[in-house]
Amino acid sequence: MQAAPLSASARTSAHERMRSTEYDVVVIGGGVVGAGAALDAVTRGLSTALVEMRDWASGTSSRSSKLIHGGVRYLEMLDFRLVREALRERGLLVSRLAPHLVRPIPFVYPLHGRVWERPYVGAGLTLYDTMGLGFGSTRGMPRHKQLSRRAALRMVPALRPDALIGAVRYYDALVDDARHTMTIVRTAASYGTDVANRTQVVGFLREGERVTGVRVHDNEHPDPNATFEIRARQVINATGVWTDDIQDLVGGRGQLHVRASKGVHLVVPRDRIRSDAGIILRTEQSVLFVIPWGRHWIIGTTDTDWRLDKAHPAASRNDIDYVLEHVNAVLATPLTRDDVEGVYAGLRPLLTGESEETSQLSREHSVSSPVPGLVLVAGGKYTTYRVMAADAVDAAVHSLDGRVAPCVTDRVPLVGAEGYWALWNQRAVLARQSGLHVDRIEHLLQRYGSMTGELLELIERDPSLGEPLPGAEDYLKVEITYAVTHEGARHLDDLLARRTRISIETWDRGERAAPEAAMLAGAALGWDEDTVAREVELYLGRLAAESASQEQADDATADAVRRRAAEPAPPEAIPLAT
Repeated sequence: MQAAPLSASARTSAHERMRSTEYDVVVIGGGVVGAGAALDAVTRGLSTALVEMRDWASGTSSRSSKLIHGGVRYLEMLDFRLVREALRERGLLVSRLAPHLVRPIPFVYPLHGRVWERPYVGAGLTLYDTMGLGFGSTRGMPRHKQLSRRAALRMVPALRPDALIGAVRYYDALVDDARHTMTIVRTAASYGTDVANRTQVVGFLREGERVTGVRVHDNEHPDPNATFEIRARQVINATGVWTDDIQDLVGGRGQLHVRASKGVHLVVPRDRIRSDAGIILRTEQSVLFVIPWGRHWIIGTTDTDWRLDKAHPAASRNDIDYVLEHVNAVLATPLTRDDVEGVYAGLRPLLTGESEETSQLSREHSVSSPVPGLVLVAGGKYTTYRVMAADAVDAAVHSLDGRVAPCVTDRVPLVGAEGYWALWNQRAVLARQSGLHVDRIEHLLQRYGSMTGELLELIERDPSLGEPLPGAEDYLKVEITYAVTHEGARHLDDLLARRTRISIETWDRGERAAPEAAMLAGAALGWDEDTVAREVELYLGRLAAESASQEQADDATADAVRRRAAEPAPPEAIPLAT
């Protein structure tokens, strides 16, 4: 398989084919489940198209806790099936599907002195280890280990000595969710899926009751009437928290109802918390993670109902204070607002059933077909995206004529996975050949895997691309150019918020990096000076609105302030029609 570039010209070509093709399957939604469904369908031999109204992973799939995990807390809820399923997926991602993007990390769970706690937690983690072992998913994942207070404080010196009597260390896995989702899209394209971001579904095509395709609008086109039809034998809707909106278009006859739960995360510098492992803490809402993230820590999350803007959920001052209060309960040196480099908020799509509280909602997923030709998939968790995608495609193929092959995505490595370990072992050689420091090569390998050679070729042709990006020196200029030419980035926000994580990893949220990044992107996309300036203006407007929203006391005022920022190529306010 030749890795397909997600370039501007590839998007244009995909649009041309979409206008003239009747697909077996069209997938709506470029988050991790939609991307996974597109890859699943195309690798079964089905002609497939995938559309997303904003950027790949621009919603929930770029704003998670960055964990691929079984979910220790679900053991306590006796949801063994969900834990077993998630651990199997964790093992596949770490060992086969995406070892360049998903890697094991240790966590410490502090114990607080209750007599029953150590054997209770130990028994749960023994079961966790055993379930993982049953699927061969413990490659690089040591079994859990009981720690004395002295051993725990050696591993996590940041903890207050009086905050624990001991601890348990266990392993889960870390992922850059936005990069992983985009890589699934690129893998699907490499197998033949026609993919297009900034392409919004504005209506369904119908023949009687049956859905026979979608009507879409090109959100990059200056003409507000730039719509066209895509015909399909089956349409899969994988739009997460927008599921109810799509379901309403077919009369609300589906059985799925989704409630959005907001999760807020903080990013702080690595030196603010002295630790060789992540930390997991109980809270009254659920759990709080302190997650190692390069030269930073990610701390979160909250779990509160959200009924406001789904595209840009806002973190309020109360959310930030909540996270700080709970992590400071165990830290010897408390964190303050001045320690916070970045903040992000995401929405979990939870199946509601009859419950009114997000804490009681299910992380299970469900699939339904409210009308012929349309499949809805919703719920679930990031880790089990591949299972959700397979179930959705299984439902779709029931209505297709002829015999369709079963799911094979458990054996389809993502772009960059093949050859990753060999290149990792050769990283010192690559450093000598390229003239880059070995740390830079490691950084590239853990983001691009075996596609790293494509970036090194760009640097060889233009050595200036091997320089650090001003204002965000953890990244090289070549990563901006490559994101535009190969990874589907269309705007500055795509580059700084999702292809890189500059928007949450720098004190100025990417303000200093924005002009240079915009010029690099403009050179690849053919922007004139006015367009470059406009992209920077839009990005800085977003930063100002987000920063101001984080000073508001509650969700309503934070949401109102965040909405002030304009979007690049905003989705048109076109009434959806059936």
